[in-house]
Amino acid sequence: MRYPIALFLGIFAATAVVAVTPALAQNYPWCEFIGSGFDGGGQNCGFISFEQCMETARGNGGTCSQNNTYVPPPGDHDQSGAAPRAHAKRKPPKNS
Repeated sequence: MRYPIALFLGIFAATAVVAVTPALAQNYPWCEFIGSGFDGGGQNCGFISFEQCMETARGNGGTCSQNNTYVPPPGDHDQSGAAPRAHAKRKPPKNS
């Protein structure tokens, strides 16, 4: 009888620790707006660039606009709105 009670208390304690961890909302600079009208539509603010948002919006029939509640993390940031790309060096062709 002791073991089932101890097991129950262990599971209860583990669940209580997980349950008090707060969930954080996404904070990204671009939002997709899906649908409108009678049902109100939906909103997804999980995009780091306009291009990324539009690729999803084209498939869903939505539109994109800047997130007016976006607060960037502290520090210096690139203002282009897109992640920098690494360029690979091209190898010259071999002459035979």
